[in-house]
Amino acid sequence: MKVIGLNIHPLKSGRAIPQTSVDIDIDGLRGDRRFMLTDPDGGFITQRELQSLAQVEASHVPGGVALAMNGHKLTAIFDPTKRLDVRVWSSDVNAAVAADHVNTTLSGWFGRPVRLVFMDAQANRAAGEEWAGEAAPVGFSDGFPVLITTMASLADLNVTLISKGQEPVGMDRFRTNILVDNDEPWEEDFWESVEIGGIVFDLVKPCARCIMTTQDQMTGERIGGNPIQGLAEKRMSADRRVPGVLFGWNAVPRTTGKLGLGAEVKILKHREERWPMKIRA
Repeated sequence: MKVIGLNIHPLKSGRAIPQTSVDIDIDGLRGDRRFMLTDPDGGFITQRELQSLAQVEASHVPGGVALAMNGHKLTAIFDPTKRLDVRVWSSDVNAAVAADHVNTTLSGWFGRPVRLVFMDAQANRAAGEEWAGEAAPVGFSDGFPVLITTMASLADLNVTLISKGQEPVGMDRFRTNILVDNDEPWEEDFWESVEIGGIVFDLVKPCARCIMTTQDQMTGERIGGNPIQGLAEKRMSADRRVPGVLFGWNAVPRTTGKLGLGAEVKILKHREERWPMKIRA
């Protein structure tokens, strides 16, 4: 097995930026989900409620981020003394906030009041203690530093979608960080610990999927195949701790280093049992 895809998402819910190699830190892929839009009170915003975020391409620049959307461009450089308390689910983070003119411009792009924030060196967030053994440092991702998915599982899902008369979907719908080329669908359910390119990851929690998987990741439109309907046949969680349909695994890096395309994937430890699923005929 080997790595065939590496992606960072500099802006939470913005477009994925493919990488040929990336540094892996304890808090995930360097540069992943370091910027985020919030409402005026600091509540996080994603494609779930603002579909047009899929149209935003973000790239890091010294001290900030460059954003582009439908021909519009904007660069935000952050003053670390200007800060805002923000929330990602149940996590509170004191983040750097963009200047007023940046937020005004972005509010015009999206047709609603928004603020742009940055998880800089002064910001700290840890999550997932219940699953990871101890709280893991993390950026603005929903809950864990890294998401690992496999091609064989996507192929199996697409067989189901096609059988339902729906279009197959690409892996971009699942906003993965590390994509593994493998042979057996859903074998990742048994991976407890893996070594990828010499870096150790613990797979700590299956990833429950939301309405974002139904959205085109270039436009934000809800078109094409519906992964939620496809996953509902045999990937519906039977464990109340993680409700909903499952695709991919949340992972925590246990070591650091540089990871590149083509890196070998080795299984260090297997789970004895697969995550329980409700099978629907």
